[in-house]
Amino acid sequence: MKNVLDPAQNRVVVIGGGPGGYEAALVAAQLGADVMLIERNRCGGAAVLTDVVPSKTLIATAGLMGDIAESGSLGIRLDDGDTEEASTSTGGRIRADLGAINTRILELANAQATDIYEGLVRAGVKAIKGQARLIGPRQVEVVESSKTTYTLEADTVLLAVGAHPRELDSARPDGERILTWTQLYGLEELPEHLVVVGSGVTGAEFASAYNALGCEVTLVSSRDQVLPGEDSDAAEVVEKVFRSRGMNVLSRSRADSVTRTDTGVEVRLEDGRTVMASHCLMAVGSIPNTEGLGLEDAGVQTEESGHITVDGVSRTSSPGVYAAGDCTAVLPLASVAAMQGRIAMWHALGDAVSPLKLRNVASNVFTAPEIATVGFSQADYLENSDEVETVTQTLATNPRAKMQEITDGFVKLFARRGSGSILGGVVVGPKASELILPITLAVENRLTVDQLSASFTVYPSLSGSVTEAARKLHHRAN
Repeated sequence: MKNVLDPAQNRVVVIGGGPGGYEAALVAAQLGADVMLIERNRCGGAAVLTDVVPSKTLIATAGLMGDIAESGSLGIRLDDGDTEEASTSTGGRIRADLGAINTRILELANAQATDIYEGLVRAGVKAIKGQARLIGPRQVEVVESSKTTYTLEADTVLLAVGAHPRELDSARPDGERILTWTQLYGLEELPEHLVVVGSGVTGAEFASAYNALGCEVTLVSSRDQVLPGEDSDAAEVVEKVFRSRGMNVLSRSRADSVTRTDTGVEVRLEDGRTVMASHCLMAVGSIPNTEGLGLEDAGVQTEESGHITVDGVSRTSSPGVYAAGDCTAVLPLASVAAMQGRIAMWHALGDAVSPLKLRNVASNVFTAPEIATVGFSQADYLENSDEVETVTQTLATNPRAKMQEITDGFVKLFARRGSGSILGGVVVGPKASELILPITLAVENRLTVDQLSASFTVYPSLSGSVTEAARKLHHRAN
């Protein structure tokens, strides 16, 4: 792409090297700006080093182990010469070497961080290791890791500082027995019994993964159902699977405190019950890293939670200052952070741009089974029942699912009554993150159920359930 700007007249300073920051830096460099990115740790931020990349690597390993453990019904035998009875089941044959798993996870995260840094350098971005804060509108104070301090004057500033795990005074993490999700990768051995406090996306994902790795898991949920922010039918399927695999799900239970014992932890619930375990994972939300960032000095408004307020093109209340990622009150997804960062630079540097459309964002919960969603939700359907039609197609009738012994999951579509335009969808099942793509394309491009159902799918395939669901919403032309 031809540069459209004079670098001498367009300095972009990016604070934070996570997905929102490094993607913004790449776009700004592509458009010809003089770009400086300041990151206190390593490029990639928490998403690469302690959050998305590590957790999804752990989940992938756990998923493979779970598949092997449940392969007996497919006729798979792990025969090591023991008794006939022992060789007819995979049970007890598989062991998770958590030390080796975590070593691999951290190596992958570090390799990804290096790749991102090298990509930024090749693009012409000046990547600086250190900390930065605003000291006025478009003025950034930088303290490098060498303690060198200076001030940068910028035409455009992007804040992409992310967030960190929320900690409770009554359950203060110690990094050994009481843990946040960033501290799990220091464990050398699989916990005998892991209590997960919090049944949102993070809590449910780790509970699912450690359960598949062979750990006894207790999930403490303050709500009636796990994953309260997801489609209720989808959450019901996941909770049923959790329980069927031996997980102890404590619904309508709120943790009051977590304390160390001689051998592990004691989790005390508000109703007086206690759970004794070897370890506890606290997954009770996150807090934006906006404290000490100098937002008041620059006139940047925040919400009561500390999140930076932004509009559809990532602008803050201060001219020339943008923000992206988990430090904003938008969806806390790496894909959204990256798009916020790109949109910010396209807007700031005069390129073609459209505001962020949250309705078109696809998201995924990496439990087993996965939950993928896009667009219109069940709650929207209830509020607009006269305008929306819905259909649910179970995966149990899908021939490919039968071959793979998939018994739990479904495809759900929402369409506008009359026109048949696809408004959204939900997929529950293995690799739902891949199956949601055709529905996402349909939502993005305003396709109808007839257009989707007319598309050929491979037979047999799980994606065939997507077009089958669309066919069920067909209306005969008058």
